[in-house]
Amino acid sequence: MAKTAKPKPTIRRTRPGGRSARVRAAVLAAAVEELAAVGYASFSVEGVARRAGVNKTTVYRRWRNRENLLLEAMLERGRDLVPIPDTGSLRSDLLAYGKAIVAGVKTPEVDAGVRAVASIGDPDSPITKASRSFWAARFGLASQIVDRAIARNEIPPHADPRAVVEAIIAPIYFRLLLSREQLDGPFLERLAEFAAAAARAAETE
Repeated sequence: MAKTAKPKPTIRRTRPGGRSARVRAAVLAAAVEELAAVGYASFSVEGVARRAGVNKTTVYRRWRNRENLLLEAMLERGRDLVPIPDTGSLRSDLLAYGKAIVAGVKTPEVDAGVRAVASIGDPDSPITKASRSFWAARFGLASQIVDRAIARNEIPPHADPRAVVEAIIAPIYFRLLLSREQLDGPFLERLAEFAAAAARAAETE
């Protein structure tokens, strides 16, 4: 008597980039577009949902409020626009990082986000707190530049990663928001040289 073949077990295959990932990407992209279009004062979850083509409850369920949404959107955008360089030298890493920051702040969505935060005087406002979280994450990533330079024995082991990175970032935002001077190549070259020299001259604690 012939044996009945056993049915093969069904194997569930997870598709890369499922619906949840697609919705997340669409909402975050819509968030930066909405910010650039209407500014922070008029930025809303409802506006983002309409732009992304999803229900607003989908957005609220995942992000709860507009500040959480904006923070994640800007972090995602920051990772895309300002990757952490690894060129083999501190000065060239800092120069590449500075150039990426300048390219980023020249985009409408990043420019709108920077000016929104700068216009709010309340240090305890939700957007200010979101901004602090954003910069804590960005400094954490950028510290790799200094950590690698220490590992190469290019700078002393006690060099402060945040201070070195701030030496690049702060003058860029000063020119963007206050002096309105050019963010050009020679300016970035001087910044990179100054920050690298300061790191090499770091005093022993």
